[in-house]
Amino acid sequence: MTSPGASIRVLPLLVANQIAAGEVVERPASIVKELVENALDAGATRIALDLEEGGIELVRVGDDGGGIEPSELALALAPHATSKIRTSEDLAKVGTFGFRGEALASIASVSRVTIRSRTARGEGASEIECEGDVVSAVRPAPGSRGTIVSVRNVFFNTPARRKFLRTPQTEQTRCLDTLRDLALAHASVAFTATCNGRVVMDLPPGQSPRERVLAILGNELKDQLLEVNHEAMSDARGLTLWGMVGTPSVARATNKAQHVFVNGRSVRDRTIQHALGEAFRGLIEPGRHPMGVLMIELSPEGVDVNVHPAKTEVRFRDSSMVHSLVLRSVREALQRADLTPSVFQVRPQLGGVDRALPGAFAHPPVDVRAGVERFVEYFRRPQANTATGQERLSFGAVKEALQPGADSPAAGVEPTMPPEVLIPAPAPQSQVLQVHKSYLVTQDEQGVVIIDQHALHERVMFEYLLTRVSEGGLEGQRLLTPLVVEVSPLQMERLEGLTPLLERIGITAEAMGRGAIGVHVFPTFLFDRGVEAGEFMTDLLDKAGDEAFMTDARRGGENAMRDVLDMMACKAAVKAGDGLSGVELGELVRLRAEVERSSNCPHGRPTSVRLTIRELEKLFGRS
Repeated sequence: MTSPGASIRVLPLLVANQIAAGEVVERPASIVKELVENALDAGATRIALDLEEGGIELVRVGDDGGGIEPSELALALAPHATSKIRTSEDLAKVGTFGFRGEALASIASVSRVTIRSRTARGEGASEIECEGDVVSAVRPAPGSRGTIVSVRNVFFNTPARRKFLRTPQTEQTRCLDTLRDLALAHASVAFTATCNGRVVMDLPPGQSPRERVLAILGNELKDQLLEVNHEAMSDARGLTLWGMVGTPSVARATNKAQHVFVNGRSVRDRTIQHALGEAFRGLIEPGRHPMGVLMIELSPEGVDVNVHPAKTEVRFRDSSMVHSLVLRSVREALQRADLTPSVFQVRPQLGGVDRALPGAFAHPPVDVRAGVERFVEYFRRPQANTATGQERLSFGAVKEALQPGADSPAAGVEPTMPPEVLIPAPAPQSQVLQVHKSYLVTQDEQGVVIIDQHALHERVMFEYLLTRVSEGGLEGQRLLTPLVVEVSPLQMERLEGLTPLLERIGITAEAMGRGAIGVHVFPTFLFDRGVEAGEFMTDLLDKAGDEAFMTDARRGGENAMRDVLDMMACKAAVKAGDGLSGVELGELVRLRAEVERSSNCPHGRPTSVRLTIRELEKLFGRS
């Protein structure tokens, strides 16, 4: 459809290029990206970036690559001209950065461009200039092998777009961020950056990927970065992953510290970000994001890079394979590492609920149940313990009772435990001190470890519940008479949507009149831990006021389930102020080494911190 009285016509070439520039050239950083990628495609081993006024007045990129023949300089500025694509079939296996043939033409349409280039066999360099739609003749110029592209006065002829640029400092930061990403992925290439005559980046050639990551992210993070390395084969497509991820203690407020590369191309990919987030699930609190650098290499046929004008997104042929590789590799790196932070690394932690991702119960921990089932019974409410004056017992007998086919002990009845199942007192080298009935102090080979007893026990309980739910659900205990809980009309509406979730955790509840619900069955686990059913149900119905939680609960999702298990673990765990016996202290510290992800509670906060021997020596002036 056309406007009344308007006729259809072909746009002038300049206008068409300026429209294309709207997709390719958003700001000076876009120009930096296109020019540096061209230099990398040209085989450059050294790339230099010069900026003036944040790139608004000048972006200059010089390289020592293959150069451009004089006869092709004018063609390089033409739209849809490229040396990297010949047929449509080539789009299915793009192995270069620049391939659309739009970058230089689009940049030249909104700025003043000068290209000076010399090939290896050229006797001298050649130069061409372009301003808007006016292109000069090619002329000889002095210069060494390679190409220098100078872009001045960005958006000089499109003032409406120029006014949307930010301050020179902001634009400079974005340009340097872009260069940093490209430098991360090409450790063998030297990169320098100069801003208003001052050198702000100088990376030597021939660095290893690890050296380049530390040079850019900061060598002070050396001890907080874990190496990820994995290879896989699928459908004859080689898929490799190398990277470095930060420990939970260096998680950030945004995901800007996540640098993802696919075949050397910096991308923002939800599949990979999702896998990275799931790998850190339960290790960092909500609202925080893991930091890391991940570099994926695969056959060009395995990824489509032609899905975004700025080439910042890709589409994998087999996204599930990529997701699985990233998730598994990062998890393995985390499992191998000691994640206990130093006292001096811990920052104020934020509260919240751990947001799990789909598939949370697909692979439950396999090393938790043996110790945790005993531990759950071990920390029973005080009134349920025998009054013999002995230390509270281990749960060898309880473990046997909880094996498949065994009869569970009656609620509120202490199982009989023979003397031989007593846990030996902790050895002198592993003595545990309880401080203010809230914190445990012990030692390991690295120094002094301080433990938050509630946070650690909460993780233990959570892993126990997670395992039990993954195996079919929690047992419930039927009440002699229903427990009546008064609720608001809004809470009453939420009850029906929670039914699938309640069944899995061992709760049966239904409406009783207009302002109350009756709880008929309540989890045996919570009964044994002395959790009051009415208070728990009220808190659960309040939590159901969160729209995302309720939506997930209705469809039987695992995010909502983990939220509820977290609530249960928090209410069941020992609290700050609870005195523990010596045997209990030793058992809790022992399970810290056995329970998966014991370094953090389900909210993501640390359960323990370490004061290393070296830090102690510094504090006492001995080093």
